[in-house]
Amino acid sequence: MADAGVQPQAIEVFAHYYHQLEEGVTGLIAEDSIEPLTDPPMLVDVEVSDEQAAEALGRTAIIKLNGGLGTSMGMEKAKSLLPVRGDQTFLDLIVEQVQAARATYGARLPLLFMDSFRTREDTLAALARHTDLPVDGLDLDFQQNQEPKLLTEDLTPVEWPADPALEWCPPGHGDLYTTLEGSGVLDRLIEQGYRYASVSNSDNLGAAPDARIAGWFAATGAPYAAEVCRRTPADRKGGHLAVRKSDGQLILRDTAQTAPDEMHFFTDEHRHPFFHCNNLWFDLAAVSTVLKERNAVLGLPLIKNVKNVDPSDSSSPEVVQVESAMGAAIEVFPGATAIGVGRERFLPVKTTNDLALLRSDVYDVTPEGRLDRVTDPAPLVDLDPKHYKTISKFDARFPAGVPSLREARSLTVHGDWTFEADVRVTGAATLDDEGSPSTVPSGTVLGGDQA
Repeated sequence: MADAGVQPQAIEVFAHYYHQLEEGVTGLIAEDSIEPLTDPPMLVDVEVSDEQAAEALGRTAIIKLNGGLGTSMGMEKAKSLLPVRGDQTFLDLIVEQVQAARATYGARLPLLFMDSFRTREDTLAALARHTDLPVDGLDLDFQQNQEPKLLTEDLTPVEWPADPALEWCPPGHGDLYTTLEGSGVLDRLIEQGYRYASVSNSDNLGAAPDARIAGWFAATGAPYAAEVCRRTPADRKGGHLAVRKSDGQLILRDTAQTAPDEMHFFTDEHRHPFFHCNNLWFDLAAVSTVLKERNAVLGLPLIKNVKNVDPSDSSSPEVVQVESAMGAAIEVFPGATAIGVGRERFLPVKTTNDLALLRSDVYDVTPEGRLDRVTDPAPLVDLDPKHYKTISKFDARFPAGVPSLREARSLTVHGDWTFEADVRVTGAATLDDEGSPSTVPSGTVLGGDQA
């Protein structure tokens, strides 16, 4: 890692987790050790003056996690470069959101991307045309660390001559804090008068700069806060916050930290009624103090992620990717809190099902680059993964764009269907597998039992 130029702080963190792997640490959080989070304060009930909101946003930096390639959708470049609305990508809309907030509140509002070694070049090239985006004294990005993938059989670094780049992986988004410290970005932000950070994933266009949340967070005096949303049956896989019984501290529990025989507790949206949005707010000075006290090792719970060294080749050797979740830092800060927000703050794109919704007329794009849902609830989209999982397959089957879904409750597609222009879905529509490539003709209305 040192030879590859990895930050010394990141090497310390990796060594910390490596010793845990040797000791057999699982990172599991038992159900009987926690109490569900059932009554967080809700943003709709919060009173924040316009002055408080503007002042807090003026001392906030926006950080976007941008290390993902979108490999699950067949992409080989930064996922944020994927077109979402027409020719506009995630990056384009994020920039619009930040620039609109700057204009509204007169805030400096720097935008920084945490890129990985795989996404940095493409991202910076795409941002180059936004010449007014950088804030004096700050770069547009800082690069996430990398670590070796470890063979599951003996925890030695894997060797993969066919593609040596696959011998390395990012350390999960918990690396955010280590990278902020090791890159010097954290100190620069503090030196320039910034007090708060608002952090979210670049594929979540719902997490636009929000002065009201900034004002609420500043008023709490808390060192750290997480946004949570009320769960539905569709959110059973998402991580959730809970209260640790031993000390009353808020903690994050993810699927990888739940024993198989306790997953029925984890997935129960009534027992754990709120999920973690991965939208975070923290006090920069508080984070800096703790990082310096702990030599950059926050001690976040280990996530042991077992994959193949080549994700596209299931016969390639199994490896361990040592990871941690940035949201788990909530347990490091006494006095950390949470805020319940509306569903509009959580619009991630993890699959082409999600992408179909964002590209459809279920959403309008406001002049501020925000996505405004015009139907409630959003319809459920379930596309046959054999034919729609990757972007290339998805685009090939929607050459004229995604059908109108404003009047739909659901669209389920089995088999290989290509949609021509001006297709409209009403109610619940299902297309069955015809056994061969089929076409939905232009002007078709799908609904009810129609196929």
